[in-house]
Amino acid sequence: MAKLSKDELIKAVEDMSVLELADLVRALEEKFGVSAAMMAQPAVQPASAEGSGEVKEEQTVFNVVVASSGANKIAVIKALRELVPTLGLKEAKDLVDAAPKEVMIAVNKKTAEEAKTKLTTAGATVELK
Repeated sequence: MAKLSKDELIKAVEDMSVLELADLVRALEEKFGVSAAMMAQPAVQPASAEGSGEVKEEQTVFNVVVASSGANKIAVIKALRELVPTLGLKEAKDLVDAAPKEVMIAVNKKTAEEAKTKLTTAGATVELK
């Protein structure tokens, strides 16, 4: 098996769907005996280029925030567990009850949009930051 460079690996992860990424995370957790939830850290935001005359880069990393669970909490909890399969029922319920709350941290634009669509369809109010 050929080794992937760091850039090739990042590109491969960027192109994954939410479900493919969840399967990868689960496999890595099993392989190395760690939990992604324990290691999740908020993304460091670069300093703003406003006022310096520089062209501002398009944001590529997003945090998915459930602002409100809406009237159908059960559907939102189910959608959240589909998006983050490592969450148990209690953890998903606690996240939904604690809204506004970050549910996915430092994900690419495609994954963030898919998560927003799924959670919004379930009845939640979602923000991408």
